[in-house]
Amino acid sequence: MPKQHNYPVTVTWTGNNGTGTSAYDAYERSHTISVVNKPDLPGSADTPFRGDNTKYNPEDMLVASLSTCHMLWYLHLCADAGIIVTGYEDNATGIMVQPDNGPGHFTEVTLNPIVTVTEDHMINKANDLHDKAHDCCFIANSMNFPVHHKPTCKTSV
Repeated sequence: MPKQHNYPVTVTWTGNNGTGTSAYDAYERSHTISVVNKPDLPGSADTPFRGDNTKYNPEDMLVASLSTCHMLWYLHLCADAGIIVTGYEDNATGIMVQPDNGPGHFTEVTLNPIVTVTEDHMINKANDLHDKAHDCCFIANSMNFPVHHKPTCKTSV
């Protein structure tokens, strides 16, 4: 029987300016994302949707979820393979389209991890493990759009 993992999250709308949703422009999109024993995250809609650009929006968090899931699997696989990673940074990008006549959707996300390893002979294997990390990533396996990865690997020398 497969294991089941549950992820309870509480989202609380904090954008009532006194008249609730009496009009489309009468309320803020602000909210708080809470998980037990973790710091709250301030959230909002993206700026084109009347949101606050100083807060996390759902689109940011989707791209971040894909990036962090890939990174965590990748680091695990490198450790198992004897590849010593000393640095990892991903400048991930997501593309969402919004047709004039309907809701938007993501068409793709591209991960651009820059990995630093301790020795040159580890670079090829380190690059190859991104494919396996992609295959293992729970979040990527749940998407209905392509998740690409364009890794760069270098040594710390």
